[in-house]
Amino acid sequence: MTRSIRKNRTVLGVLVAAVVVLAVAPSATADAGMAAPPGKPLTVMTRNLYLGADLNPPIRAALAQPAGSFAQLVALANGTHAARAIVDQTNFPVRARLLANEIVATRPDLVALQEVALWRHGPLELNQVAVSNATTVDIDFLQILMDALAAQGASYIVVRVQQEADVEAPSFLGNNPFSPTADASDVRLTMRDAILMKVDPGLTLLNSGGANYATRFAAGVGAITYTFLRGYVWADVRTGTKTLRFIDTHLEAEFSIFALGQANELLAGPAATDKTVVIACDCNSDPLNNNGKPPVDMTPHSAPYNFIVGQGFIDEWLQFAPAEQGWTSGLSQLVNDATADGFDHRIDMVFARTAGGQVAGVDKGQVTGDELRDRDPASGLWPSDHAGVVLRLRSW
Repeated sequence: MTRSIRKNRTVLGVLVAAVVVLAVAPSATADAGMAAPPGKPLTVMTRNLYLGADLNPPIRAALAQPAGSFAQLVALANGTHAARAIVDQTNFPVRARLLANEIVATRPDLVALQEVALWRHGPLELNQVAVSNATTVDIDFLQILMDALAAQGASYIVVRVQQEADVEAPSFLGNNPFSPTADASDVRLTMRDAILMKVDPGLTLLNSGGANYATRFAAGVGAITYTFLRGYVWADVRTGTKTLRFIDTHLEAEFSIFALGQANELLAGPAATDKTVVIACDCNSDPLNNNGKPPVDMTPHSAPYNFIVGQGFIDEWLQFAPAEQGWTSGLSQLVNDATADGFDHRIDMVFARTAGGQVAGVDKGQVTGDELRDRDPASGLWPSDHAGVVLRLRSW
């Protein structure tokens, strides 16, 4: 299906206090010497699970009130309560079954997961606003997805989980948090990235790691600062006689200057190896969008993507289907869209740079979760607000 590219993007018009640390990546030009024998075919997937709600409205509502006022606290708490209700409405247990269907159908060897949310709650503590200490688990996306995979007979292990942002906010209805009808609590969201590996005698896990980026976005709400950490997780895997490093990352969405800084750190960090490297990501960078987000950030949305390919990484989707852009993002926060028209840009990528200097060929590929038949028939929910990307790499 051909879909038009959305030219006008909604931009969060919020000035934030933040520090950008841009690491300078070393040259990533592959060794041009004699190539080693190719590795066996390897199927990889990148899949954003969608945390379940848009977190921008509560912050926008709070910033519209006088800084440090009780009205600002009320706006933040009411907005958090509304967002948490949407998480229930977008029903991850239902969506997890759909996501498991995709994995079972495409049988990837390695899966990069983003927005692997862990939702918790605790008692309302107005003297510890934004302190992340709620412990009662409400929804654990990773456990629910693993259970859904097991129910379908799919054998996958969790290789490693990297914790990213861990934020907590008050949640209540109305202006009085102590009212019996306020439904008051603290709500905590812990974001994670994770790598799954298929249980297969042909795959051997050798090592793994992960870290948070020094480049990070922060938003101030009165005296409270919410820092939204991003990072990466990686696994060294042997298949056949060859070893590669598989990296999963989720770059910053709000401003491209942060995503660009994180891409620099990624290529100077875990991607700086003499192994073949595969990066599977929600890169939050559209190669066809050269617009910035004035007046805050004039960095083109395409800049992180262009930086990665400029360092010798190949956009493997374009190796497979250069004439079909493979849109992966754009559905509404309720993920119950009546059509697939919301998929109107591509930010979910698989990049590869081989140890031998040759281009990794792709002989099979698919965008998953982007057709009407992929929705839950009872609720109309899509698996996520993103689609997945699955590619089988050869000659790497």
